[in-house]
Amino acid sequence: MKVLQLWRSDSGEFGGGGAVAMYRLHSGLRQAGIDSKILCQFKTTNSPEVLQYHSNLEQLEKILKQVTSRLGLNNIHRLSSFKIKQHPAYLDADILHFHGIHGGFISYLALPALTESKPTVFTLCDMWAMTGHCAFSYDCDRWKIGCGKCPYPDSNPSIKRDATRLEWKLKDWVYSHSNLTIVSKSTWLTELARQSLLSRYPIYQIPNGIDTAIYQPLDREQCRSELGIPLDKKVLMFAALKLDNFQKGGDLLLKALQSLPASLKTETVLLTFGKGGEALAETVGMQTINLGYVSDDRRKAICYSAADLFLFPTRAESFGNVALESIACGTAVVSFKVGGVTEHVRHGITGYLAEPGNAQDFCNGILQLLEDRNLRAQMSQQCRAIAIQEYSLELCTQRHIDLYKTLKC
Repeated sequence: MKVLQLWRSDSGEFGGGGAVAMYRLHSGLRQAGIDSKILCQFKTTNSPEVLQYHSNLEQLEKILKQVTSRLGLNNIHRLSSFKIKQHPAYLDADILHFHGIHGGFISYLALPALTESKPTVFTLCDMWAMTGHCAFSYDCDRWKIGCGKCPYPDSNPSIKRDATRLEWKLKDWVYSHSNLTIVSKSTWLTELARQSLLSRYPIYQIPNGIDTAIYQPLDREQCRSELGIPLDKKVLMFAALKLDNFQKGGDLLLKALQSLPASLKTETVLLTFGKGGEALAETVGMQTINLGYVSDDRRKAICYSAADLFLFPTRAESFGNVALESIACGTAVVSFKVGGVTEHVRHGITGYLAEPGNAQDFCNGILQLLEDRNLRAQMSQQCRAIAIQEYSLELCTQRHIDLYKTLKC
């Protein structure tokens, strides 16, 4: 069985959580003896199984993008998408697996041509495939009736003009001429998909998997020593984010940290990876160790194991890879009760789920778990058990193999 995975990049740096999940699945498939390859726009690894797709129409596509973006239409300018059918990896593949297509790599208008002769799996990274432009609709449900009059034009990916009804109709036409099998990562996203344009397709629910041999609890003192963190400090960890990132909740995290007692701030260290951690730390007045962008899985496991809590202040999320990474390392998570996060961040079991958008409740969650060492220890054991039983990479891989086999037959 030969499977071709397609997404914008092979790493989270350029492809976000979708790329991370794809590469993990790709690795799991290779280990299981499946001939998996990746075709992407931005290649960052040295793997010979990752192939970079170069467009020979870049200048024309740049001009077309300027025109279509002014019209309020995203992700239709990549004319080179249609030429993927000529790529050797495409021709050789038994099954195609798209991990989202709205990252500027592929035009969704090419889906009918690309899926005409190949069984195709489409994994949903978010709500984009069912809306007139946005990745998350928040409290808007106009995607159920055809969009138009969009209340969130600035929601990622933003639009300069409200053409959401037209884009919704274009997607409807594309899906009516495509051959897809949908994979959703969470019950929350599955339920939305069944109410959407995608309801015409079979929809399978397969949560992301994680290598629990890498993401596992490590010796806390040794991890802190390696990172230069004093052993007598409390450690709050989060993936650094910009304060103006509405979806990721940077503003909510800022309010929650500002509400912490001054005495607690003096005995707490903020451990961050990613970009933007320094600015947030300066605003709340807490000691910070920012590691920058971290792609190495072992290094990330050390960070999670060094932390007392992982903070995940998202407003909308289809799954939440980083929360699962923390859980696999035995570190409880404080988050909001939104989207797919609630399926592995379980209130009172693997973490604390605050009322959506309530920064004070988020702060209360931090305080409650930091002050109760026994509760954190209990949660740590529960985190690890759930990660192994429900989210192992082996289980995720086998579920995909079983799905592929039904399509190939």
